Amino acid sequence: MEIQAFGTLNYIVLFAYLIGVMLVGVYFARRQKTADDYFKAGGRIPGWAAGVSVFATTLSSITFMSIPAKAYTSDWTFLVGQYLAILILPIVFYFYIPFFRKLNLTSVYEYLERRFDIKMRLFASMSFMLFHIGRIAIITYLTALALMPFVNIDPLTIVFLIGVLCIVYTFLGGIEGVIWTDVIQGIMLSVAAVLIFVTICFHVDGGVSEVFRLSAEQDKYFPSSSFEWSWTNSTLPVLMIGFLFANLQQFTASQDVVQRYIVTDSIEETKKTLLTNAKLVACVPVFFFAIGSALYAFYSQNPQLIPENFNTGGILPFYVISQMPAGIAGLIIAAIFAASQSSISSSLNSISACYTMDIYNRFGEEKNIQQSFNTARIVTVIAGVLGVAASVYLIKSNESQLWDAFNSLIGLMGGPMTGLFMLGIFVRRANAGSALCGVIAAVVSILFVRGFTDLNFFFYGVIGTLMVVIVGFITAPFFKSKSTQELDLVTE
Repeated sequence: MEIQAFGTLNYIVLFAYLIGVMLVGVYFARRQKTADDYFKAGGRIPGWAAGVSVFATTLSSITFMSIPAKAYTSDWTFLVGQYLAILILPIVFYFYIPFFRKLNLTSVYEYLERRFDIKMRLFASMSFMLFHIGRIAIITYLTALALMPFVNIDPLTIVFLIGVLCIVYTFLGGIEGVIWTDVIQGIMLSVAAVLIFVTICFHVDGGVSEVFRLSAEQDKYFPSSSFEWSWTNSTLPVLMIGFLFANLQQFTASQDVVQRYIVTDSIEETKKTLLTNAKLVACVPVFFFAIGSALYAFYSQNPQLIPENFNTGGILPFYVISQMPAGIAGLIIAAIFAASQSSISSSLNSISACYTMDIYNRFGEEKNIQQSFNTARIVTVIAGVLGVAASVYLIKSNESQLWDAFNSLIGLMGGPMTGLFMLGIFVRRANAGSALCGVIAAVVSILFVRGFTDLNFFFYGVIGTLMVVIVGFITAPFFKSKSTQELDLVTE
């Protein structure tokens, strides 16, 4: 069977979306006067919009396509990660956000200097920047590869459409433009998920009841084998532990998410940010898993519709292009672009915030408002160009096994960062010297288990976080601590 052409109407819908996103950046460009506007939106963002932005930022295009593919080929075990994100939000609100707002931070890593020293601030900030440049490249690369067979667009053109447009509207609109485009993109993602699921169910003989009956019959929800403990496989206990620490990293130590806590004008609005995100996380991801089950039911009844030797990783865009009406299919593909762009634009603005506040403004002569603002925009462009260039390199070199290897490095960078914030806020006796010992121990431990064991990469973040906290606690008496007055400002 040949894959259906994308079609003129679908292209019109897709490009109309891309132009619309660009116009949002242009609209908010007039409000960008200072670095404070560029990174904090002057506190003008309502809490619900910041919450939608957090949701859109954490849901990339790869997630949009890989979750249905995972449910189609396997089961729903990875759903547990979504709900662990909800469980940690009260901890974030009551223990972390008061510090971030009280200290009036732009870069979250400024806290680490106030609590420990400049070395910890630079370690965390540079780790974040390097990781997110790589993340931009990976998301763009994998999105281009996934869409290329279905939209008849050269992968380099897809990279251009995703990457360059992100650079332009982030450069123009700052965090305010990023958040309001995230709102559009988050709504598109949510509507697309529901629309796809409902559409598939109408095409399945027996409807929604048959979808869930067949999945239950084939043991595609939470099979008994997934409840077993394993050091190497991604079973439910491993996923619960791994996602707990991964979500802690994202919501307490990652600039792209934490930055949303400071764009509102009050802590009450920040609370709405977390509640809005929690509501979306509670409802929308379930539809992505349900889509996988619905696709399984549909193609079980219609196996002749799948091409021979088809890569099931692209099962969602394949269904969208081949089965959904013209125009609607274009809207869904636009939603996949949206998922990619929401993650990338957030990374660009956050990288810019880290460099401007943690390096440019921190060292050398004092910078004026215009210098900081100009630097922020320049860094946005440079980070975007580096990410796009890396993505082009990956396409040209035809890299494989990249996503798993890159994911395994999250623990190497994210675990120690999470541990530093946990150590700083909850361990009063900790100090700069013990924090450094903890980071060194964490990095060495993760490199060892990664290089010499088969331990599942979900444990890397756990090891990185706990090593910083434990070693930082044990070694604290060997180093000088801050005064009681200083500690009162930066510890729980």
